[in-house]
Amino acid sequence: MTENAPTSSPPAADAVTAFAGLHHADEPLLLPCAWDHASALLLAAQGFRAVGTTSLGVAAAAGLPDGAAATRELTLHLALALGSGPFLLSVDAEGGFSDDPDEVAGFARELYALGAVGINLEDGTGPAGLHAAKIAAVRAAAPGLFVNARTDTYWIGDGDGEDTRRRLDAYVRAGAQAVFVPGLTDPRRIADLVRGLDGIPLNILYTPGGPSLPHLTDLGVRRVSLGSLLYRRALGAAVEAAAGLRAGDGPTERTTPSYAEIQALGARDRME
Repeated sequence: MTENAPTSSPPAADAVTAFAGLHHADEPLLLPCAWDHASALLLAAQGFRAVGTTSLGVAAAAGLPDGAAATRELTLHLALALGSGPFLLSVDAEGGFSDDPDEVAGFARELYALGAVGINLEDGTGPAGLHAAKIAAVRAAAPGLFVNARTDTYWIGDGDGEDTRRRLDAYVRAGAQAVFVPGLTDPRRIADLVRGLDGIPLNILYTPGGPSLPHLTDLGVRRVSLGSLLYRRALGAAVEAAAGLRAGDGPTERTTPSYAEIQALGARDRME
């Protein structure tokens, strides 16, 4: 953060416990991901107890690439805006914005101080030992922060099941409280991973062409993330609306919040 940036407060112990508990409830945690203050508050207003962030949304909104460690300060700024919101906040932190475990630990400490209860750290299929060291450093620096350790073996790798298991085992030994395998959609492989994790929650990225939420629940998945889906759908809806109006179609008002409703989201914080 910049030197004169305002600060928030660490989450209360019961908030941290509540977030961890959502990974062991009767139903899996469905985690929608916000990209700004308004999207997070609107999701919370729909009854979502926890809200994540999408690194793609943060990066794309600023004209920056995702997964390139280019949005450290933007991510902290978003955490500052959301950390005191009426929901439990988990932050997508790419690979921690550094290959130095101590620097990643410092970043995690800042997130926790801003009110985040969770962090998502991805390995980018880099060395498993380095990612495990990052996880261990984060757990030591911010023990109250729930660490969701992501492996990209199915997202950008070749989907090697054995490599995936080795990586997840290493991350759990390092202190990860949940593990995330985006890109994995095969029900049999998902069920096999769940059995091998011995109670550690498995996080799967929801994919429109993949298993449904009830199916993922039956497979034993404990957390289902929406990733950048909502952000991309929002962009698609905006472009569709503009193109439709240009073509002479009437505007659709199905789920469009009013100007006053969005304006009130900002006013609410100023009044608190």
